Amino acid sequence: MFSVTGRGASGQKEGAEIGEDEEFGLKPMNCPGHCLLFASEKRSYRDLPIRFADFSALHRNEVSGSLSGLTRILQEISSTLQFVGMVYDTFSLGPYKLVLSTRPKDHYIGTPEEWDRAEGQLKQALEEQALAGRQWSINEGDGAFYGPKIDIILKDSDGKEH
Repeated sequence: MFSVTGRGASGQKEGAEIGEDEEFGLKPMNCPGHCLLFASEKRSYRDLPIRFADFSALHRNEVSGSLSGLTRILQEISSTLQFVGMVYDTFSLGPYKLVLSTRPKDHYIGTPEEWDRAEGQLKQALEEQALAGRQWSINEGDGAFYGPKIDIILKDSDGKEH
């Protein structure tokens, strides 16, 4: 992360812009595939933010268990599941399974109410997928310590699940 400080002097001055005196953290992309996608053409700061989607492994210089931002928001999850379905259907991949892993019995962060809310949003996104003919199930207690997750399980030509 890079530390970025506003242009103003310390202390909020009358008429100063919001955030002018604050410190921010700027995190560069560090997934190799995304770096290559970004570098594929000249860009300006006016092009930002840019959304990329791919199926490669993610490489981050983050503490294990860090949340991945927008992928934890209902609309983003729904859009991601729709995108996965479109790609898998286009390339005749599948069928695949969607599995919701819920709060572990022990060793988790957050309150039960926060977990219930997060699991509820994931269930809602999965129910939207069910309306489109996709089946899903629950894997009780197999969520990460920091939150519930949805696994997309696909069989290869040998019948092995990934």
